[in-house]
Amino acid sequence: MEQATIDTARRSAIVGGAIATAAAVATALPASAAPAGKLHRTASVLTTRDNVEIYYKDWGPRDGQPVVLSHGWPQSADSWDAAAFHLASNGFRVVFHDRRGHGRSSQPWEGNDMDHYADDLAQLIEALDLNNIILAGFSTGGGEVARYVARHGTKRVAKLALVSSVTPLMLKTDSNPNGLPMAVFDGIRAASLANRGQLYLDFASGPFYNYNRPGAKPSQGLILAFYNQGMQAGHKNLYDCIKAFSETDFHEDLKKFDKPTLIVNGEDDQVVPLDAGGRAAARIIKHAKFITYPGAPHGLPDTHREQFNADFLAFAKA
Repeated sequence: MEQATIDTARRSAIVGGAIATAAAVATALPASAAPAGKLHRTASVLTTRDNVEIYYKDWGPRDGQPVVLSHGWPQSADSWDAAAFHLASNGFRVVFHDRRGHGRSSQPWEGNDMDHYADDLAQLIEALDLNNIILAGFSTGGGEVARYVARHGTKRVAKLALVSSVTPLMLKTDSNPNGLPMAVFDGIRAASLANRGQLYLDFASGPFYNYNRPGAKPSQGLILAFYNQGMQAGHKNLYDCIKAFSETDFHEDLKKFDKPTLIVNGEDDQVVPLDAGGRAAARIIKHAKFITYPGAPHGLPDTHREQFNADFLAFAKA
């Protein structure tokens, strides 16, 4: 074979190999490599327009009415598993995600605030093209839902629910005397920096489920599940989120609730005081259905699972 022919064949092989390698690398690129400004999703991960990966679950029949659930701090979507299983088993399509910095989602250093949380939620709803939604938030997730309504409206929403929600404002101020003093949240921040694993164990073993009440029977399963969800999340993200859930004022957000709304609160909620939480929200959302559970703690979707699942399902079907 002539030398020119050999050189041409060699160059073709090299170029062909380079193209094949480039194609393989491109195929292997993670979702986070999606161009900025565009939404990209797989069956379980959404990459937002600012390149944050949001993990989500999508349970139940695809033709069922969508129920979108937002979780509390420091948990993940897993905290909604029992309710989501119940709703999906009754014909609803249930979508629930790990908030940025929580669970299996990305841990961005910045953007751990209610505006970003709400915008991430809006992008997930957009990417899945969900409409006629029953949109519900537990604790911090209630704030996320409220900020979503304020920033994105209720065009895609049929009903709303706030469960043990931080709305309208957790922090005690002159105009919000039933809230908790800043010293409480400073204490949570200090405990997070000192030993966040111990903080999550103590929180779940005490006020979150009211296991610090006389006669309480702690569930090690619930305590460890709470701990594991907290430790899976980003340290900085959860630290920043304390400010987001305690200091964000949702009074004006709640005034924009124009869909049937369910408010659920435990009467012995040690985390979000009833008067600062559900009762105050019900005064703003005058058309809301307000339910309280006697003796129930903050984490009532688990401790009062059967009652809560029945009440939520009845509201969803009504």
